[in-house]
Amino acid sequence: MLASAAAAGLARTLMNARLSSWGCAHISDDAALIASELINNAINETPGREIRYRMSLEGDEVLMAVWDSSERTPCPREPAHVALDLSPEAWDDNGGWGLSIVTALAVSSGYTTDPSGGKWVWARLKP
Repeated sequence: MLASAAAAGLARTLMNARLSSWGCAHISDDAALIASELINNAINETPGREIRYRMSLEGDEVLMAVWDSSERTPCPREPAHVALDLSPEAWDDNGGWGLSIVTALAVSSGYTTDPSGGKWVWARLKP
């Protein structure tokens, strides 16, 4: 799909149907948040370019993964630096917590470089 503002919504729609068919609708809220965070990170890395979204049931886990063509590795913020600054000067500095949220919700998460270029950022959930 195209790395655009519509990508996360499209992925969530497809994801909900798939989770329901697997009998895993009860994890849809966590899965939707994870999908949105992974896709929005890919959009920020490669705006207007191709990204790929994959979701599969592997044993007793749901794997969600997003590919983008950027070689830059994901870098979650350190929890020790948590400080919400709502001053007008720092308004745009309060983002960047998406991977920390993914880590908190997932059983495991990480990234894998793709031999043909780019990387897959992934998370696993237990239904």
